[in-house]
Amino acid sequence: MTQQARQIPITAIILDEDIYPRKGVDPRRVGIFAENIRDGFKFDPIEVEHAPGMPGKYRLLDGAHRWSACKSTGKEKVDAIIQEIDGIDPLLYAAKKAIGPRQLTEEEARDTARRAYEKNPGLTSVEIGKAIGRARRTVDNYIADLRAVNQMGMDIKIFCMNRLGIPQDRMAARLGMNQKTIHNHLVKMAVLPKLLNRDLSQGFTVTQVAQKHGWTDPMVWALALEGKEDQDRFKELGWGLRTWDQWDFNDCDKRFGDDWPGRIPAQLIAHLLFYFSSPDDLILDPMAGGGVTPDTCLALGRRCWAFDMMDQSNRPEIEPHTWTLSSNGHLAWPVSSKTKADFIIFDPPYFNKRADDYDEKSISGLSKNKYLEFLEAFFVLAKQHAKKTTRIAFINADWRDFQNTPASEEAGKGGILIDDYLDILKRAGWQRTHIIQAPMSAQRFSAVVVSAMQKKRILGVTSRYVIVLKQSG
Repeated sequence: MTQQARQIPITAIILDEDIYPRKGVDPRRVGIFAENIRDGFKFDPIEVEHAPGMPGKYRLLDGAHRWSACKSTGKEKVDAIIQEIDGIDPLLYAAKKAIGPRQLTEEEARDTARRAYEKNPGLTSVEIGKAIGRARRTVDNYIADLRAVNQMGMDIKIFCMNRLGIPQDRMAARLGMNQKTIHNHLVKMAVLPKLLNRDLSQGFTVTQVAQKHGWTDPMVWALALEGKEDQDRFKELGWGLRTWDQWDFNDCDKRFGDDWPGRIPAQLIAHLLFYFSSPDDLILDPMAGGGVTPDTCLALGRRCWAFDMMDQSNRPEIEPHTWTLSSNGHLAWPVSSKTKADFIIFDPPYFNKRADDYDEKSISGLSKNKYLEFLEAFFVLAKQHAKKTTRIAFINADWRDFQNTPASEEAGKGGILIDDYLDILKRAGWQRTHIIQAPMSAQRFSAVVVSAMQKKRILGVTSRYVIVLKQSG
């Protein structure tokens, strides 16, 4: 783990307070060290590690006073060992080093213990105690309140994941816990909602109850709407139910899903669930983004397995999975489970739309051919992992390069239209049963842009389709 000492520029080293266990640098010690340096005294090398996200910079692990003394004497470089601490908590590493020459004060020890636990609740009191020079019981007292909050937070996460039908082994892997601990948490699930249900029965709103108890709105809606028919759920949520195949939803319901590129209205997902699924059906969302689908499933009493390439710690119900097309054109299914979805809702990033807002690995930035190749590979794979009765809803939009091009001059070359999607779906073994119009809002175009388009006779795109399909053959 340890490397040989080398000379590192003083200016390349930073004191990161997030991993510094003391309340500050003691100027008296710095002054003593500075005098020693002037007298020719040689100190042990300081210890640093590469500063995360800061190329060419190092952050201090041990030796803040020696480093400060070198700076005060005008030295340009200092002897340092660059450590690779390999998964060890840098705060606890620095704390253990700090107690060598001088014990942490009571305030410093308590603060370090709490900071370490907040960052990594998986740390035991023994592990923290060894680093800061305190007994296990002392550390228990330091972090008792944090542990209680974390325990409640974990219960809420497990309640949400359990309600959505995520198996215990995947819960354990997602939350970094063993399966027995998950099982012990699940025992509490029957009594956990009691206080919330009492508040709801006394007339408190869903939002008030959610804020009071630290739950999300969709989770409280799951309790408030439990046992109700779908149509009654729509009424309680304030959603009108569309009877025809044109769904105009200009605004996203902010109660469901996080702010996210390409976010779609929860009402659209709710309508798909109403018409093409039944209560307690298993819904699969392979590109869940900000979580609109799992949130809506909670409110409408459906189970949901959701996946996304972004690992979101605040969204444990969305499991991380990157859909990477291999060199032979294949994709990997995110789970090895015999359980298969009743309904798949697939709302991928649209081709060449808001590509800059997505992760660089997003399919939005692929070339047209690669984008279509990806879709076909996904639809083939989805059929392999579906039941005979499974339906899929594919949500996407026409893409035309209409920018600065009058409508009469568009040649259609390079575009992706609904016909292209339908051809791919047919080849992959899916048969269309419904095409639903769900246009995007034209409000995203400013009045200035609209005026300029009209002058040049440019025809913009707001078309978006929900294509519902069953397996063919």
